[in-house]
Amino acid sequence: MNISVELTFSPLQDDFEKHIINFIKKLRGCGLVILENPLSTQVYGPYDEVMKVLNAEIKTAFELMDRGLLFMKIVKSDRSDYEPHF
Repeated sequence: MNISVELTFSPLQDDFEKHIINFIKKLRGCGLVILENPLSTQVYGPYDEVMKVLNAEIKTAFELMDRGLLFMKIVKSDRSDYEPHF
């Protein structure tokens, strides 16, 4: 089963940029399809692989900061090839 996950990572501290950059760079190296835009990062692939990567990388990111939050949306399908028709 393939999934699409949209992540919005928001460290709640003054040095937030370095935490976001580090999180995205680690996701880029995971071997899954990663798409980015200014407001979120999308991860696409098989459920077990995506969740394994996210579990590890979210835990690491939270351990490296004092306060923060992460919004996550999961869709049961691979939407990586979606193109708007408007």
